[in-house]
Amino acid sequence: MLDKRLYHHLVSWLGQWPAGRALQVVGSQRRVEPAWDGRPRPVVGVGAPGGAVLSVPPDKVETVRALADLPVNDLLAKLPAAVGYAGWQAHRAVFRYCLAPAPLPDAGDWIDPTDDSLPPWLRLFPQAVLVARDADGTFLAGVGIKRHDAHGQEIAVGTAPAARGRGLARRLVAQAARRVLDDGAVPTYLHDATNAASAKVASAAGFRDRGWSAYGISAD
Repeated sequence: MLDKRLYHHLVSWLGQWPAGRALQVVGSQRRVEPAWDGRPRPVVGVGAPGGAVLSVPPDKVETVRALADLPVNDLLAKLPAAVGYAGWQAHRAVFRYCLAPAPLPDAGDWIDPTDDSLPPWLRLFPQAVLVARDADGTFLAGVGIKRHDAHGQEIAVGTAPAARGRGLARRLVAQAARRVLDDGAVPTYLHDATNAASAKVASAAGFRDRGWSAYGISAD
């Protein structure tokens, strides 16, 4: 049975869940509104073994539905132009969620994202970020939370090159996941299917691969 928090997150984020068919294209006003970072997310999709939901702007539903029978790679290639973002790139990622984070020790502290010592990617987050530093205060690794809605929060992690291989990322991800669950939401984690390091971090933190996918488009 699907966790209630995850179900409500997918309904809120996409506009519908479950799919009910191999590919269900739905319109959502959220696709024309700013996302967690203030930028648009004109396409968001999630696929599970029973089917996929692809959420697009309401006025682009019929255009995208006309592509629904294409092979996935062909559909993704045509998707940006179909929703009015020609020149953007479509992407597919592994979608993971976690209800029982690995019992790893905490590795960092929650701080204000405006701290000047943080790398630029962490300063994009509007709320507290989780940071691990060495004894001298040098940044080692960090986690930001993409708060998509009240029911689902996506974890993003990054480690400084010199600090990799110490297990910091998995500890931070598990620590952040516990906080998300304490907030009453379900933690999610997305990564490229070819990113073995990110996949290893996710699995070690308690985010197992259930065969789910995520879809979207971006300018880079």
